[in-house]
Amino acid sequence: MIVGAAVLVLAVWGSLLLSARGGTRAAAPEPPGPALPSALDGYRADLGYLPDDSTLGFVEIPGGPFTMGSDPRVDPMAFEIERWSRERLQGVVELPTFRLARTEVTVAQYAAFVRDAGHPVVDARALDAPPDRPVAFVSWTDALAYARWLDATLRARRDALPPALGRLVASGWTVTLPSEAQWEKAARGGDGRIWPWGGEPRADRARFGTGSTAPVGSFPCPECPFPLADMAGNVWEWTRSPFQPYPWTESDDEETLDAEALWVMRGGSFGDPPQHVRAANRGGADPGARRAFIGFRVALTPP
Repeated sequence: MIVGAAVLVLAVWGSLLLSARGGTRAAAPEPPGPALPSALDGYRADLGYLPDDSTLGFVEIPGGPFTMGSDPRVDPMAFEIERWSRERLQGVVELPTFRLARTEVTVAQYAAFVRDAGHPVVDARALDAPPDRPVAFVSWTDALAYARWLDATLRARRDALPPALGRLVASGWTVTLPSEAQWEKAARGGDGRIWPWGGEPRADRARFGTGSTAPVGSFPCPECPFPLADMAGNVWEWTRSPFQPYPWTESDDEETLDAEALWVMRGGSFGDPPQHVRAANRGGADPGARRAFIGFRVALTPP
């Protein structure tokens, strides 16, 4: 089940996609094991194919306040679910410093997790794409399992980590899915911009309105508030936040987990129009949903 700002569009688009591929397919048998390249330029094969740089691809997002939600007087494309409350159009949220993965989790990174953790592949199409594409056909529970595996892997291999990242892990920072507030701040910064790069849709800054994903990081975005890739388009991204009305608070996220049936996804996908890849747009899906247009990225959060 998928709901949110783009309920009907996503549902119809998903149906068309499945129809084009011959209808809903039964779960494919689990493959004997994912094929992984012995090396991938720019990535560390010994650490689950994370980027080979001084932070393993985790970009610092400074702490402080930011404006969350949409004012339709500024953004005429805004959906009602982006309104903060009946009384207020937008809210100000204070977040501590955290780090967000520069790119969506790739097929190679997810395949390393499947191999090392023995995680079942419910839909074999998750590993069908080239290793540098964003992984898709993964559920919220798959994404959460990946984050937990990566967290355990970094702790077990702490001596192999770049020094700065090793110190964060040693002090209790944890790999998780981002909250939707973390995701939105990383996408739009502190100035309330509509898309990560500014106030107008740009096909040279994101993968949207087309028929397939692109390799992660294919679109440079020098105007973006942080050096992150694909915060608009490519694939929708799971978050750890339950899908519920604003206003957003961390306590709401934590207190209602057992009662929630849907989870927030952000960013839009390769097949969506510009309205759906705006930084403040919200979507929700059943935690078991596996679709060609849903993937995820991970965060590193302080204790």
